[in-house]
This record gives sequence, C-alpha cells and structure tokens, in this order.
Amino acid sequence: MPADDAGGGAPVKSAVRTVELLEYFASRPGMHALAEVQEAVGYPKSSLYMLLRTLVERGWVETDATGTRYGIGVRALLVGASYLDGDEMAAAARPTLDRLADDTTETIHLARLDGADVVYLATRQSQHYLRPFARVGRRLPAHTTSLGKALLSTRTDEQVRALLPETLPALTEHTVTDREKLIAELRRIREQGFAVDREENTLGLRCFGVAIPYRDPARDAISCSIPVARLTPAHEHTVRDALFDARDRLTLAARRL
Repeated sequence: MPADDAGGGAPVKSAVRTVELLEYFASRPGMHALAEVQEAVGYPKSSLYMLLRTLVERGWVETDATGTRYGIGVRALLVGASYLDGDEMAAAARPTLDRLADDTTETIHLARLDGADVVYLATRQSQHYLRPFARVGRRLPAHTTSLGKALLSTRTDEQVRALLPETLPALTEHTVTDREKLIAELRRIREQGFAVDREENTLGLRCFGVAIPYRDPARDAISCSIPVARLTPAHEHTVRDALFDARDRLTLAARRL
C-alpha cells in the first residue's frame, strides 16, 4: 500500500499552501497587495499568483477593481456557517445564552479553545448601548480573555507550558505577558471556578468567564463582559451566580447530546 494511502505520507504541498493562504486572509480582514501576501507567506511569486488566480476563480478569494489586491472570498463564509450549523453544542447553548443575557443585561459569549486561541461561536449583545466589540468567528489569544483563561485552567501546568511561549503577546497594558505569572493565576482560577479579564483584551472592559466541563479538559466556555465604569460589587456577584447557573445548564444539555 502506498505511504499516502496508509496515512503516513508527507502533506500535499499545494493543499498546505492553500489552507495557509486562506488562514492568512481570514486573520487579516481587508484587501492586500500581492507583494504583501508574498512577504507574509514566503511562497515563490509565480506559484502564489497561480494559486491566488485559482482561488479567485473558485470564489474563495476576491480581488479589488484593479485586480492587484486580494482578500478572503464569500465562499469562505460557507465553511464557517456550516460549522456552526452542524455543531451540537452551539445549537444546544442558544436558550441558555439567551437567558444569561436577560439575567445579566450584559454581553455574553460562547467560545472554543483552538490551540493557543479562543474562537467565538456565539454572542449576545448587551441591552445597554455599546459599540459591538466581538463577533462570531473572531479569534483572540486565550491568555488575554476570561474565556481562554477559564479553559486553560482545565489543563495541567505542563500542558499550558507546552501550549504557550514563555513571553506572551500583549493586547493592552494590562495583559499578562509572563507565562509563569499566568500559570499562577490559572491555579487560582481552578480554586475559585471562574476567570477574570481585567482590561487585558479591551481597555475599559472587565470580563468574567467559566469553562463548561462536559469534556476533560474543557474545550468550550462562556463569558459576560461589563464596562468597568458601571461595574459594581453587587452586579459582579449577580453575574458570577448567573454564569455558574448557565454553566450547569450547558453541562447538562451537553450530556444529553
């Protein structure tokens, strides 16, 4: 049996490049010049151009009116929509997310750990007037969010060390950038059962998150985001209780799937 058929062959270079290219565009919204794309991905210019032309013809990549700048195409939306439509947990979570949003009147998120990042699967916007700050499909470093820290806390210290570099990227001046300092915080999170993002991802915003323990380690978490300017101890207590209740409901719903 050929090595590829046995599952032990080398990756197909063209397939790897296609995926890497789509991931590049997905992580950088907007249109990009060919030279900019080539510098980022490092492919030969002729190979990159042919690959881009194929993806444009198939609708996975789009060009501007000049035909010299490229960005993610509309067909990429089909993959994300199909993933969410077929994800049982995302579907089962909808009533609980609605109730949590009503109970807290704040912005609610459901996210999943993907490597060292969290990816947002669902959002309920605050009943208060706020500029939207997150969207379904958004990817953020796990260590900068309460969602991610709650999920990382379900891993061992060694698993976290294997996943994250010693120095972590900062999104704000409050982001924890030392891995060992983060690990110490994760130990506290395990004890208290919830994580807090103290303006580490967005200035002026505090977020509380809990992991949903229907898997071990957990892969999904929920959070509640509140502007610091109107966060009171009483409201924080209400939010934490509501999150714990939602966590228990989602865990039960997941076990019924």
